[in-house]
Amino acid sequence: MEWMVLSKEILFKELLNAIVNGDQQLAQQLAQKSITENINPVNTLQDCLIPAMDVVGKKFEAQEFFLPEILIAARAMETALNILKPELERRRAQENLEKPVTVVIGTVKGDIHDIGKNLLKFFMEGAGFRVFDLGTEVSAETFVQEVKRRKADLLCMSALISTTMPYFIQTIKKIEEAGLRNKVKIMVGGAPVTEEYAKKVKADAYAEDAFKAVQVARILMERGK
Repeated sequence: MEWMVLSKEILFKELLNAIVNGDQQLAQQLAQKSITENINPVNTLQDCLIPAMDVVGKKFEAQEFFLPEILIAARAMETALNILKPELERRRAQENLEKPVTVVIGTVKGDIHDIGKNLLKFFMEGAGFRVFDLGTEVSAETFVQEVKRRKADLLCMSALISTTMPYFIQTIKKIEEAGLRNKVKIMVGGAPVTEEYAKKVKADAYAEDAFKAVQVARILMERGK
């Protein structure tokens, strides 16, 4: 498809709408167009992709969007972000910009559920965080290893069945034993998890869904600074 020259404001508006509407092909084309037009990818991320996922999150909270719509929008966002990533990394290195918050996420050992975790990844990436997804059935040792290797600022663990929730305790204990507890914030979540349980396992925060998790993560990171 051939594109006429678009102003940055119009391009951002079109890209935001493409993501919210889940138009993956259009989102990819517009993201590529932003690179071709030499628009700073940091601006595209901050002024377009992040606001787009905020719109999706608010529609989810208002029950205007449900899981299918969120997944479609998230895939469109991920497609656009993948176009921007190489240029984002190059600009950050070249201009010595502040590194994004690094997040390690995973579903705990014994639990194979991943929809909530995947949504969290999409929303976190859409919010500008650098996310490393460890998948499902992640052992405490793997969490510790990846937090250390990635120099993570935030660890997000999910448990979707009540019998796996105690694994939070084991993982946090391993984090403490590795001398990493004062270096990483820990957030827990999942259908059976409550704020009271998060306090019981000595996590730093709890969020009831992926969109709220991003809001809580932002607060945690600001407090950390």
